[in-house]
Amino acid sequence: MLNPLFLDDLRKHFESAKGNVRKLTNLKKRLQRIRIFDPACGSGNFLLIAYKEMRTIEHDINVELNTPLEPSIIPITNFRGIELEDFAAEIARLSLVIAEFQCNAKYMSETLALSVFLPLSKKNWIICENALRLDWLEICPQEGTEVKVASDDLFSTPLDQFEIDFENEGGETYICGNPPYLGADRLDSEQKLDMDQICKGVLPKYKKLDYVAGWLLKASSYCKLSPHTIAAFVTTNSICQGQQVELLWPGLFKNNIELKFARTSFKWKNLAAHNAGVTVIVIALGSNTIKKAKLLFSDSSEHISEVKRINNINPYLEAGENIIVSPCPSSISQLPEMLRGNQATDNGNLLFTFEERQSLIKKNGNCSKMILRFVGSQEFCQGSIRYCLWGNEGTISDIASIPEFHDRIEKVREFRLNSSDKGTVKLAEKPHLFREMNKANLHTIIVPRVTSENRPYLPCGLLSSGSIVSDSAFALYDAPLWCLALIASRLHLVWVKTVCGKMKTDFRYSNTLGWNTFPVPTLTDKNKDDLTKSAIRILEIRERYFPETIAELYDNMPEDLRQAHEWNDEVVERIFIGRKFKNDSERLEKLFEMYARLTSAIK
Repeated sequence: MLNPLFLDDLRKHFESAKGNVRKLTNLKKRLQRIRIFDPACGSGNFLLIAYKEMRTIEHDINVELNTPLEPSIIPITNFRGIELEDFAAEIARLSLVIAEFQCNAKYMSETLALSVFLPLSKKNWIICENALRLDWLEICPQEGTEVKVASDDLFSTPLDQFEIDFENEGGETYICGNPPYLGADRLDSEQKLDMDQICKGVLPKYKKLDYVAGWLLKASSYCKLSPHTIAAFVTTNSICQGQQVELLWPGLFKNNIELKFARTSFKWKNLAAHNAGVTVIVIALGSNTIKKAKLLFSDSSEHISEVKRINNINPYLEAGENIIVSPCPSSISQLPEMLRGNQATDNGNLLFTFEERQSLIKKNGNCSKMILRFVGSQEFCQGSIRYCLWGNEGTISDIASIPEFHDRIEKVREFRLNSSDKGTVKLAEKPHLFREMNKANLHTIIVPRVTSENRPYLPCGLLSSGSIVSDSAFALYDAPLWCLALIASRLHLVWVKTVCGKMKTDFRYSNTLGWNTFPVPTLTDKNKDDLTKSAIRILEIRERYFPETIAELYDNMPEDLRQAHEWNDEVVERIFIGRKFKNDSERLEKLFEMYARLTSAIK
């Protein structure tokens, strides 16, 4: 993160300045005036790395100037931080002091290093406070030397905390950090108050935002007032996915900022206790008044790091305009309605294993009509088998007459009555029914809610009318088969992985964001016929490999199935542009353009 933020630029200028005393001297003065600010500094890792790297560049300059032992002019107090925990804040300050000593010993002499190091200064340039309740401009002003930690009725300056000024007039300011990873539903009362203070009146639906959004909003406000400041954060990938984009990014763009560089999703481990690794991104915000090529870092399919120079990075971390996709209650392309599957809300009492179903049928053959196949993401992809009790408004007496069913629905009634949700309590009046009661007359197209990122296509499929879709999947009831061809296409996968959310790095499907927003040209009868034939071809090839599961087929695709999907891609994409797209970038460019046009027409 620090390399594209400012270190790469410093190193580039050093290489170009070699042999030129004036340029080297100016670069050295530039180093002296750079301010690094971490408003979530923890034990100071980013500040420490930044300081050591800048000292290395300074030493290289001194060597070029034939003054290798010259004392450093980079003030350690130019490296400012805010940390909530007092112990971590003290560790950060002490680490910087030790780093200063180590650099002095390495680049000058140990004797001189000790003379600078001792006695230890009581000055504290790491503020121990809540970063979201402080004015960052007062902690790290963009210009001047005076630092003032303000206090009012809401915020109080910690006792015995020194306020020290900068030693030089401000030059460049770089903000960096790794803010806390907390979802909106995990915030405590104080953290909710933090978000209220920052977001109220600025972001309409901020209570659904992740906690890290507070740092991004404060950073964007800072950058708005300082066109030459860039703020870069390591953050969870959630803020560039799904509904979070719509909630957060319009507020950021109002501060006239843009993405300067970004690193797409990758797994990252830190030293936190019990941390098994999280999926994160790196994003850098800065004023849109300074136009430069943007850098987009990502891993290829071979896990090789790649970097693209592009004109703009959108909130989904893709090349293109800043178009924000909002959830839609119905399809913008007039596609058939897709619904979330049926939620039991039963504490497991309306569900049966294969063995339980067989046992019940042996005792009472009439109950077979009441126990239907129950299919969710797990059942569809992995081939596991479950069943559910499925009745209607008029079957309560028939169900209750069977002792095994009677006991189960009474347990459902008790479970629902004990719920804190009023809707669930109301459902206790009909304990034999699901919360939703959707079932096909002919067939159902099923789409799992979560699927592996490693699969080249979304694993959708066709179920008989005797199957009930669970709420771990989405369903198109009695929809034409050409819909399956669209869902099974590379084009749809690219759209979903861009605009929908993710669970870690797995794709998390959404009917309102994935299906309803999917832009599709008006289909002719010939288009629908071609798509239907393509869907049937995919289904028929799958049948040849029975009993292999969908997961097995799509984790390691047989060649004939792969060819069927590639043919399907050809059929779908010719409808859009008359040929296959060259790559995913071209696919997204077309989809975003169509989305903007279709939604504009609706408005």
